[in-house]
Amino acid sequence: MTSPQRVLPDPGLDDEALDWFVRRTGGGFGAGDEAVFQAWLEADAGHRSAYARLQDDGAAIDRLPAAGLRILRANLKADLAAERADARPSRRRFLVPAFSAAAVAAVAGVAGVMGWNHWQAQPVFAQDFSTPRGQQLQVRLPDDSYLRLDTATRVQVTYYRQRREVKLVAGQAVFSVHGDAARPFDVLAGPLRITVVGTRFSVRHTPGLPGDDGVRVAVEEGRVRVRRVGADASAAASAKALDLSAGQQTVGDAHGVLAPVSPISTAGIAPWRDNRLSFDNAQLDQVLAELERYGDTRLVIRDAAVASLRVTGTFNPARPDSFIRVLPQAAPVRLRDADGAMEIVRR
Repeated sequence: MTSPQRVLPDPGLDDEALDWFVRRTGGGFGAGDEAVFQAWLEADAGHRSAYARLQDDGAAIDRLPAAGLRILRANLKADLAAERADARPSRRRFLVPAFSAAAVAAVAGVAGVMGWNHWQAQPVFAQDFSTPRGQQLQVRLPDDSYLRLDTATRVQVTYYRQRREVKLVAGQAVFSVHGDAARPFDVLAGPLRITVVGTRFSVRHTPGLPGDDGVRVAVEEGRVRVRRVGADASAAASAKALDLSAGQQTVGDAHGVLAPVSPISTAGIAPWRDNRLSFDNAQLDQVLAELERYGDTRLVIRDAAVASLRVTGTFNPARPDSFIRVLPQAAPVRLRDADGAMEIVRR
């Protein structure tokens, strides 16, 4: 299933804010005009936000590269010409913030400078995708990249003009990224950032599972770079990035500290794509927690010694009954009825 698209900034408000900005900074703005402006500003929180964005952009006026200004002016000129030729907005016009024609024509230089950072920062595509427990989802993105979401997974996809970004809020996913050297593809998962140009890899981030609060990255094709990000910018900057190639994986803990690179298991980067869950000497309670991500097993563990028993095997998460049949052979346990559930106890 998918969730509704996230709300992007309203181009109409940007039009109005830019119009006010040009009038206030262009001279001849009297006390009566200021009163009307303040009334507009107080009428809606969106008005204040739109105007504040322009003021923030103004603080960077001296840092704007000359080449960037030339590009923006050329784009604005082309947009205006297209509008005059066709009243219907073009697809390209949709991707460019709608500056009012009158304001742009009046201040071709200043408006271009003030709008440059704002223009670059606006998403061109933003949508959340999620799966309920027990279901998977394949998503095709606007650039022909694909996401394969496992059960109980949520991602936030945001594309900008110069980069592509996916935040893995929780769960696990396989990414098949369409190569575009001009627009790197970043996956944010917990304290880690995974950067690629074109490749296929998996990322797992399940902070709600006991003993599994880190991030696992495994590469099937191509190369990715994994590095730490977070509130502690100095620590993030000093942390060494890891480059992973096909057949390699790493795990970052809850603080973003990366384990050494290791080979992926014979099960591959995401056996769940084929309805398989593989465990290698995993604790029984962690195995049970993983199965519960896919559906209700009706299994409970109340004995800490039983919870710490180790299990190795491959199971179908869609068939918990097969796990129930095999479990007494895989570990020294048995099942007994317990108030409508089945308790796993030592044999």
